[in-house]
Amino acid sequence: MRVGIIGLGDIAKKAYLPVMTDREDIELVLCTRNSQTLEHLQAKYRVAETAGSVEQLIQSGIQAAFIHTATESHARIAEQLIIHGIHVFVDKPISYHYAECERIAKLAEEKQVLLMVGFNRRYAPMVASLKSEAAPRMIMLQKNRIALPDMARRFIFDDFIHVIDTLRYLAPGGVKQVKVSPYIHEGQLYHITLQLEGEGFTCIGVMNRDSGTNEEILEVMNPGNKWVVDGLNTTVHFANGEKKHLKFKDWDPVLYRRGFVDMTDHFLSCVREGKQPQISISDMLESHRVCELAVQEAERLGALTWESSSDT
Repeated sequence: MRVGIIGLGDIAKKAYLPVMTDREDIELVLCTRNSQTLEHLQAKYRVAETAGSVEQLIQSGIQAAFIHTATESHARIAEQLIIHGIHVFVDKPISYHYAECERIAKLAEEKQVLLMVGFNRRYAPMVASLKSEAAPRMIMLQKNRIALPDMARRFIFDDFIHVIDTLRYLAPGGVKQVKVSPYIHEGQLYHITLQLEGEGFTCIGVMNRDSGTNEEILEVMNPGNKWVVDGLNTTVHFANGEKKHLKFKDWDPVLYRRGFVDMTDHFLSCVREGKQPQISISDMLESHRVCELAVQEAERLGALTWESSSDT
């Protein structure tokens, strides 16, 4: 199966190229406008074919493509590929604007093309294993960073979307109420709290990008149990006053622990077998919709809008 990788920046180099080039069942075509990067990575991974543009990549006859370019270009490139019947995996988000996400999703459905977004936490084993636990009543996730306040739309769609999607994934039922509490200073979003309410459960998400550390801590509770996942790497299970530590095997690679191996395999299997991804288009869109709600609330409280940020 011929598969294109568009955009060979940091995320492609760290997370996708090591996984994809280790496979023997696909033929990769690397694509970027940066000729030096293209030559370097072609030689490093011994990839036979490259393309200097999306148009050239499409002409090469690929069946599927992974989009790892800047967020601003995701929707435009996805549209080009979908129109030509090419299945698309795109880094989150599809776009910074929900209306454009809807348009791309609708186009994929019309063209009967697979569209999957890179929500890797759904495939991270420490998180995915909690999905099968019976009816969690409380789910809390905090993902903090050091000194990175930003305009609300970029903060939420590029980063906080992981918190939103993970909470929605683990929630045992449909969300009936969404509450957003952002902290804005001089037009920048510093931290945000999200609360999702449903029948018998509460999900709380926190992101502080003016923290003293980079961390990601997930807590899941149901009657008599509590699980704490730290950085996708370790889990502590508390039950009946006892504590049990769960960890990976010493040789389990980091990209497997973070979900990239299973996520990539799932998408390629769906393309090969002609089946729909586990993350449906409507499910994927709902995480983007909640992002849009969070952005609108932050902007209502004084966060810089996309237009005012562009003007400065």
